[in-house]
Amino acid sequence: MVSHSVWIVGTSRSGKTARLVEQFCNWVTSEKQYTESFYTKKTGRKKTGDVPEFLYLKQTEPGVLVLAANDDNRRELGDIIVTSTLGKYPVRAKTPLGFFQDEVILFWPLLINSLNLKAQFPVRLRPETEQELATKLWRPQLDEEILRLAGVNESRLVRRILDLLQLAANSGIPCENIAQILSKGFGENSTTLEPEFLASLLLDWRNWCLERGLLTYGIITELYSQHLLSDRNYQQHLTKRYQAVLADDVDDYPSVARLLFELLLDRGAVGAFSYNPDGAVRLGLGADPNYLEGLAERCRVEILNGPPPESLSEQLTKQMVELVTSPMVLLSLPKTVHSIQTTSRAQLLRQTAEVIANAIQSQQVQPEEVAIIAPGLDAIARYTLVEILVKQNIPVESLNDQRPLISSPVIRALLTMLALVYPGLGRLVDRDAVAEMLVVLSRKQQPPENSTDAMNRVSTTDTMNRVSTNIDPVRAGLIADYCFVPHPDRPNLLPVSAFERWDRIGYAATTAYGEILQWLEQQRSQQELRLIPSPISLLDRAIQRFLWNGSNLPYEQLAALRELLETAQHYWEIDTRLRQIAPVETTPHTTIIEFIQLLRRGTITANAYPVRPIGGARKAVTLATIFQYRSSRRSHQWHFWLDAGSPLWAKGGAATLFGAPFFLRDRLGEPWTAEDEKLAEEERLQRILTDLLSRVSERVYLCHSDLAVNGQEQIGPLLPLVNACVTVISESTVN
Repeated sequence: MVSHSVWIVGTSRSGKTARLVEQFCNWVTSEKQYTESFYTKKTGRKKTGDVPEFLYLKQTEPGVLVLAANDDNRRELGDIIVTSTLGKYPVRAKTPLGFFQDEVILFWPLLINSLNLKAQFPVRLRPETEQELATKLWRPQLDEEILRLAGVNESRLVRRILDLLQLAANSGIPCENIAQILSKGFGENSTTLEPEFLASLLLDWRNWCLERGLLTYGIITELYSQHLLSDRNYQQHLTKRYQAVLADDVDDYPSVARLLFELLLDRGAVGAFSYNPDGAVRLGLGADPNYLEGLAERCRVEILNGPPPESLSEQLTKQMVELVTSPMVLLSLPKTVHSIQTTSRAQLLRQTAEVIANAIQSQQVQPEEVAIIAPGLDAIARYTLVEILVKQNIPVESLNDQRPLISSPVIRALLTMLALVYPGLGRLVDRDAVAEMLVVLSRKQQPPENSTDAMNRVSTTDTMNRVSTNIDPVRAGLIADYCFVPHPDRPNLLPVSAFERWDRIGYAATTAYGEILQWLEQQRSQQELRLIPSPISLLDRAIQRFLWNGSNLPYEQLAALRELLETAQHYWEIDTRLRQIAPVETTPHTTIIEFIQLLRRGTITANAYPVRPIGGARKAVTLATIFQYRSSRRSHQWHFWLDAGSPLWAKGGAATLFGAPFFLRDRLGEPWTAEDEKLAEEERLQRILTDLLSRVSERVYLCHSDLAVNGQEQIGPLLPLVNACVTVISESTVN
């Protein structure tokens, strides 16, 4: 029997997604034929055409499950499909993990019955809250000897252990079997902790969460793969709801996704899957491309030959891979590859930015046609590149720039405000924090911005420096020095007249300070009368009164404020659930203290949503790590490969999770040797080169400094490419 499911294989930008959508549109546009064939089917006549079985048998409109590797790709794919079909077909676009989460919550009553859980609505834990609660639960067992054996600090060890649960769940391995997998994988390696100990911690953690109705990503995936997928009632509901599945870039999916696909295909569903042999961006982070590739045996395979015609892949891939794998080969790269070489990294950053600025100003290339790609972007590199380019009026867009929330002055000011309103938080505030709060909360009301200007705003710079305020930093410092009264329980701000020379402050600053002082007094009074429902309400009041104030906030501030409110709401929701299960005797504002300390540790990052601006794409230079760029599936005319001599290029710009190789389905529990690691890095580097070259069409710059930021010599795997460049830009060339 000929399968109606399709397995589409192709390299990056070879048209896999377009072919996936085309296949679906063919099914949809032929719906009229399916309806006309229904009577013929009932009369026993031979059916005609390449028509999936489920469409003959459908009596109600079937749903279509559309999956994408990450959230950005999900939105784009969902939009394309809905547009292509004019919205006439029910489509549900999700990521694999997002789908598992929705299904677990939707069928939670079924899980309550099968697992004998307490009847309570589930609450999902964010990773930072997960780590904090797991640390508290395990702290009595993670003594100094355990940390010494592990060779990492407490925070890193807790994250490693939690990642093991996620890896096992992605692989379809129950938590009870983790010890067995780790024992086989570690072998006689005595430098690691006992697998039984690690597994016991995870079992305690999983049971503790389920008792309280708390769900982590790992627990969600395990519940779905181990309990829902094998439940007959759930299988019936699933196959009724989804009789077609489209999955893009399945090389980035976890093993569990194949179990879902096989169940749907076994029940008569039709599928279309795209697979990139040079992808596997998330290999080592939970993806299992080799296992997913086994689905091809159940499908009609279509191979999209050749790289995209407008890329440099065909011209450069073979040469670059040969140079990297055989460094002794004497080859010269063509003129489309340039090299920027300096001694120090500081010089490299400056020259790279200057080359980009000169090219854009001379109109050789537009900002949106340039991408800077690095194996890792530290704060110095990000700041330097953005600062130089912005001064040349060249906007820069950082992909998924997840900086800690506490790095935003607006967030720090709001946390200081909390400490001044609620009692018992005086040790969390000092004069410098008060001065910063006064500057932030005294911003002048700005007229509404033109929408085009707002979209083209440079999102990676700290625009607080360009926002007009009534209290400048100097006056704020004077006020904090003379009017702030520290106190462990009730820190206070005095009227400006407490400063003998308060006339030096000026009318505008004095008025603004008086308004802030009056507002704080009102909030204290309402807090004492318990008229403020929660700190979340107070944060919202402050944002409405001082920051929003009828004006358009800069994009990065809006994203940070939204993340702060969502984080606070999540934190108090979890706190409320825990207090319902096991009431604890604490001071009234202990939760606020812990929340502020959690933010100050920098564990929560601002992930702006939506990440796509309204309207056309921003005309900005793209700045990203290798992992971020490959995940975004973007392409540009010019590439600047930063730190080309860094050894991190072999790592793909993302660290592999601890124990990840042990949970790959084709080598479950097999030891991971140094030779395996070397081979994996070589294969990953080849995939990176092939993928990136498929995403650039005109020119590649290899940006190399002899010394890294720590002063060590850079001798990474791409160094042979740097040495093979004919066109070299040095410091003297730029000057």
